[in-house]
Amino acid sequence: MQTLADIDFAALTQNSFHPSPSAWEDQVFYFFLVDRFSDGKEAGYHDLAGNPVAGGVTPLLSPAEHGNAVGTEPAAAAWRNAGARFVGGTLKGAASKIGYLKRLGVSALWVSPVFKQPPWSDAYHGYGVQDFLAIEPRFGSREDLRELVDTAHAHGIYVILDVILNHAGPVFSYAPDRYPTEHGMDPRWDGNAYSVRGWNDASGMPTLAYGAPVADPDAAVWPRELQAPESFTRLGRINSWDWYPEYLDGDFFDLKDIHLGAGEIDSFRPSLALRTLTRAYQYWIAYADLDGFRVDTVKHMEPGATRYFTACIHEFAQSIGKENFTLIGEITGGRSNAFALREATGLDAALGIDDIPDKIEYLVKGRRNPADYFDLFRNSFELGKDSHTWFRDKVVTLYDDHDQVRKGNNKARFCADGGTPLALNALALNVLTLGIPCIYYGSEQGLDGAGDNDRYIREAMFGGDFGAFRSRDRHCFDETQPLYRELARLIAVHGQHLALRRGRQYLRAISGNGQDFGEPQMFGGVLRSVVAWSRLFTEREWLCAINTDADGKRAAWVGLDFTISPLGSRLVCLYSSDPAQIGSELVVAAPRPDWRAVWLELPAASCAVYGPTA
Repeated sequence: MQTLADIDFAALTQNSFHPSPSAWEDQVFYFFLVDRFSDGKEAGYHDLAGNPVAGGVTPLLSPAEHGNAVGTEPAAAAWRNAGARFVGGTLKGAASKIGYLKRLGVSALWVSPVFKQPPWSDAYHGYGVQDFLAIEPRFGSREDLRELVDTAHAHGIYVILDVILNHAGPVFSYAPDRYPTEHGMDPRWDGNAYSVRGWNDASGMPTLAYGAPVADPDAAVWPRELQAPESFTRLGRINSWDWYPEYLDGDFFDLKDIHLGAGEIDSFRPSLALRTLTRAYQYWIAYADLDGFRVDTVKHMEPGATRYFTACIHEFAQSIGKENFTLIGEITGGRSNAFALREATGLDAALGIDDIPDKIEYLVKGRRNPADYFDLFRNSFELGKDSHTWFRDKVVTLYDDHDQVRKGNNKARFCADGGTPLALNALALNVLTLGIPCIYYGSEQGLDGAGDNDRYIREAMFGGDFGAFRSRDRHCFDETQPLYRELARLIAVHGQHLALRRGRQYLRAISGNGQDFGEPQMFGGVLRSVVAWSRLFTEREWLCAINTDADGKRAAWVGLDFTISPLGSRLVCLYSSDPAQIGSELVVAAPRPDWRAVWLELPAASCAVYGPTA
């Protein structure tokens, strides 16, 4: 399809569609980059029924093979260079791993952008789109996308697709009319439009007249409606990422900013480009039976544009029976900004990529006070809300991701700097606290990528030339891996108890002597302690806890709600990374008259969940 006019929406919307979930906070998300997840050629992984698959060519990675791609400097350079380009993941490969994800407990997939990139581009991540109505051929076909969604739905898994409104790929080139480009980069934003040398052709050269119709599907931008010259702001790349209006109108590096319209939020006038993109994404909802969108770079769009998009998408989804189609916005700039913009624009949730990942990672590693994390959910009066339960479905929480903007040029997964013994605690904190939990692909296998570029935290789970743990030609879909198995058990408990998905949340005070209670805090810049929190629901209390000490057992009195957990009541262990604790009970005592508390012991680097007895 080359234009929106080629789409028969009347026929498309006559199909039956998969219904939305009643509550997104009940789901556990899993985010993967299509190019880095699976190519379907792995040997011995387990199929949808749990049976080993024969015939694959890529063996499972063993610990002894970690580093097999970097034994010499030429080999290491080849491995590093491979990470900067497409390495071979496909939609069919992703569909083959639905069983792996289902057994982990995943109930919603967040899939990176799948749309066609410029054929000469190495934009394996998918965020530099050239054709918004076509699938990137290196990932597969539009039928492959629909097959992935159908397979996921058949196994109780929803699918959220990553979409981009703010920009297209490097589809045209600037003319150096005011000053030459810097170090081969596009000219910087200075508030004035630049001349355009031409649309880029299929080889990436600006040989086609800008503003004139283009026939080659591998050149310029598609659908054809976007080829109008006013579709792009043409103001050069962003240099100051927080300077208004530069961050709204400038290009994302070489990705060209799309002109979405003008006006204040209540009187916004959408451009033809925004109307075109909105209709294109409505097509994908109906064609592939999608359940939601993750909307990229919301901070860099006019709020009126986001509001227009959310209204039109929600209305379209409801018209085909998807009453709770979700729209999750990537909004940088801090918590208050994210939630204010979310409410103003009609987005359903914000992606917690600023404070939340930092606090989860470094709380677990003993380098943040627990209150720094839990207060992100407590101070809801600042946001015009009177209960922190509002956060339960308004934020998607995660700690590793594909960008790690917060870490600058020092990217590193949680497990990269000795965090592996504590990795389960990070997953537990993510899954068992407020918000919609999201697992970044490979976290369940302890992937430990690190380096000065995004590529190093985007390892290929299936191996190939840029495999995980600095390997090649070995895959990591290991369902016997202890971290995978323990996370599956944790997610199962999360799914069995509504309180762990929707309950109110409180960080609990602790005491060593039963007399002096206070929130756990760092001493000497380090936290080595039991950290416990309660989830309250229907006048009952569930207790979750981790031990941030990777080397030794920790114990403490843990305070509970004075009225909900009366003296002599009991909490039973529903989950523990120490199997000996499961089924054991904690008895609520009064170590001092005005407190209700339980004595809790946790082995090194362990976590546990306790619930009320029947």
